[in-house]
Amino acid sequence: QVQLVESGGGLVQAGGSLRLSCAASGRTFSTATMGWFRQAPGKEREFVAAIRWSGGYTSYADSVKGRFTISRDNAKNTLYLQMNSLKPEDAAVYYCSAGFSVVIMSRRSSYNYWGQGTQVTVSS
Repeated sequence: QVQLVESGGGLVQAGGSLRLSCAASGRTFSTATMGWFRQAPGKEREFVAAIRWSGGYTSYADSVKGRFTISRDNAKNTLYLQMNSLKPEDAAVYYCSAGFSVVIMSRRSSYNYWGQGTQVTVSS
């Protein structure tokens, strides 16, 4: 089992930055592919970014490329999402996820474990 707890969400003005964190415990975090997804009201949960266990390979949704950076610290069992140049359309609940047999990093069903989410609100 893996437990995931997100933090760092909040209210920010458009153009601002936030850094989300996801603290993991349980099964070996360092071997998992980790991802961030988000869900806005009335919309499907969508892929944001993901990172392989070594941190050597990352993947991003086109909508966040060049603005968001995913990273991980395996020694601290923590996943991060640095979000810059935030836009009102980035507002959503952001979820951390973990998977141990991930082939397609952008697919929700690839991930076995999910956090409770953290709210990001962007004012225009």
